[in-house]
Amino acid sequence: MVKVALESLEKSFGGHKVIDNLNLSVEDKEFLTLLGPSGCGKTTTLRCIAGLEDVDSGKIVVDDRVINGVPSKDRDIAMVFQNYALYPFMSVRDNISFPLKLHKVPKDKMERKVKEVAELLRISTLLARKPKQLSGGEQQRVALGRALVRDPKLFLMDEPFSNLDAKLRVETRSEIKRLQRELGITTIFVTHDQSEAMALADRIAVMDKGVLQQFGGPSEVYDTPSNVMVAQFMGSPAMNVMDGELSRPDRVTLKVPGLSGVVLERDEVARGAKSIKGDGARVGFRPEDAKFVPGGSGGIPAEVYVEEPLGTHVLLTLTLGGASAKVVMPAGFRAAPGTKGTIEVAAGKLHVFDAGSTLRVA
Repeated sequence: MVKVALESLEKSFGGHKVIDNLNLSVEDKEFLTLLGPSGCGKTTTLRCIAGLEDVDSGKIVVDDRVINGVPSKDRDIAMVFQNYALYPFMSVRDNISFPLKLHKVPKDKMERKVKEVAELLRISTLLARKPKQLSGGEQQRVALGRALVRDPKLFLMDEPFSNLDAKLRVETRSEIKRLQRELGITTIFVTHDQSEAMALADRIAVMDKGVLQQFGGPSEVYDTPSNVMVAQFMGSPAMNVMDGELSRPDRVTLKVPGLSGVVLERDEVARGAKSIKGDGARVGFRPEDAKFVPGGSGGIPAEVYVEEPLGTHVLLTLTLGGASAKVVMPAGFRAAPGTKGTIEVAAGKLHVFDAGSTLRVA
């Protein structure tokens, strides 16, 4: 069993705190994704676990053993970097076997391990080639092979798909998930792409400015975001979030310039309003949880600004007074720019946040 715990982890560079009191646990054979925007501290966290950076304070615990201060080479942790870091003058075979040579593994065992890993990754026909003769996807598989050949207890991956085109990213994502399940290696994966995180992870840790914002399963993080940052980071297109104010304990009035007061009297709004400490609220809804009704009434007044047919669906950008919102409509729906109507949000799909703390209240 390989479990990982990060306890009150802190790390700063030049007085700038990159990791701020981070507490996380990773279960045996779990696929954990660290997700967040650039500069949020996720890669630094990975490098601290790998032993490539020293923490300022806190503990890194692997299998009940504190590994702070243990040299990287002695941690039995494999890491795949964003740029793959292959040795250009070595063949694929030599790149994969390099970690075994460092540990003086007998030649016959080394050959057997390289063959096993090459077959697993479907790169057996590439063993004699040099990295420059490989495609981006093939180089990525070689980097994976070099990490896996050691049978590490923990597998770290730092945005390994960033150099791949969109089609190859999706294909490789499926392969990574298959491999991780098949091998049962506890894995921590870093990405800024929420679709990758949703597709791969057993649990997602969303970070921003070095602080853990939410930690939970993909559905939990997507359906019940803990604050406005998580709500707008998860999902593509992002959640629509608008300012509002309490007009009485169970009502929220949208505060959009140029939009006459739209009062929301929904069950979820009423529940949330009771928990708001001041008089400010923020109300959100996901584009796929709403629809635009041309000529409609009773919803949120809106006008079509841009229509984008995307094959499987149509994405509408709507103007609401001085604000905008996006709504996903079925394929074949058409509404020319300037079409007026209303936005109707599905029951139970409004999210309410406290304007001051930005925390979710319903």
